[in-house]
Amino acid sequence: MSAMKQQHNQKILLTGAGGQLGAALKTALRAKYGIGNVIASDIRRIEDPNFEVLNVMDADKMLEIVQDERITQIYHLAAILSAAGERKPRFTWDINMNGLINVLETARISKVERVYFPSSIAIHGHRTPIENTPQYAIFDPSTVYGISKLAGELWAEYYFKKYNLDVRSLRYPGLISHETLPGGGTTDYAVDIFYRAIQGEDFECFLEADTRLPMMYMPDAIRATLLLMDAPSTQISVRSSYNLHAMSFTPAEIAHEIKKHYSNFNIHYSIDPLRQNIANSWSNTIDDSSARNDWNWQEEYDLSQMVVDMLEKLTAKLPDQVQVA
Repeated sequence: MSAMKQQHNQKILLTGAGGQLGAALKTALRAKYGIGNVIASDIRRIEDPNFEVLNVMDADKMLEIVQDERITQIYHLAAILSAAGERKPRFTWDINMNGLINVLETARISKVERVYFPSSIAIHGHRTPIENTPQYAIFDPSTVYGISKLAGELWAEYYFKKYNLDVRSLRYPGLISHETLPGGGTTDYAVDIFYRAIQGEDFECFLEADTRLPMMYMPDAIRATLLLMDAPSTQISVRSSYNLHAMSFTPAEIAHEIKKHYSNFNIHYSIDPLRQNIANSWSNTIDDSSARNDWNWQEEYDLSQMVVDMLEKLTAKLPDQVQVA
């Protein structure tokens, strides 16, 4: 069967479509498969031509959608992020963990071809090597979000080994996007900082100036996701979750890059102990050689390229808010 015919035969359910990653992935999936073949879902209704209201805790509704629509792939993004999750840890565990179990069970029962589940650098902890973090290491997450992602990786691998369910996953670094507002993650300062810059405001950062974290521009994250999901099963050697990396920088470094374009921009620091402690437990750099070797992953954006593109996109998106650089 040709690749084009295979694409036309795919029917996709995307959970968490209203989030930062979901909005970007929805656009990419529909460009590839067509609007009618990609059902967006979220717990709250959003303006969308092919949308289902879905609480991922409602296993019966999920199963009904998957079977009625003859879904062949599920991209499960619905989750509560790191800093936001610490305010309601039990609720975050329920949504992140039981939501995933519902997806895996639905996929198993309905014989879904492939499932995508995003993991995160939030699985790292104080005993995880901080430089060139290997694919397999000690992972001791300090947040309920990270705990749920690490458990999710183990469930993904379990369902593959026990039921031969083709579950695939990436450990995303911090993601930076111009499509949606920050969503409560520890790395979201690197999104908010652009809005402050184009609006002519100083930026108050909740992390220390020299806090280095792995980051990735959203177009690279989407491209990596599609590369992984398109790869033949024989090329997938990691059934927990692949390390993924593009760049690492500090708040001071990204502010310096922005200041090249907005000379009046300034950054100040007002440290949030919760998010600083979370960031301190994560890696500086990551070894993603498994992804590069298995399915030819290669990033396209470094820090300076990302800053230029983010400023261009946000300037076009928010022309009434742009101040003189």
